[in-house]
Amino acid sequence: MALDVDDLLKLVLVLVAVWLVLEILEGIVGIALGVVGSLGGILGVAVIVLIVLWLTDRI
Repeated sequence: MALDVDDLLKLVLVLVAVWLVLEILEGIVGIALGVVGSLGGILGVAVIVLIVLWLTDRI
């Protein structure tokens, strides 16, 4: 079974397309994790404030 140049070029094209899709997905996941990570600190402060308000009977 011999591979032609056209077949090899198609294989390279498919591999590069898969690589680009993976890079795009990595970027999207990185942005999503960055947003969730920054919300984690705000969420922690909100939980602490709610606990303090609950303990001081201000809720």
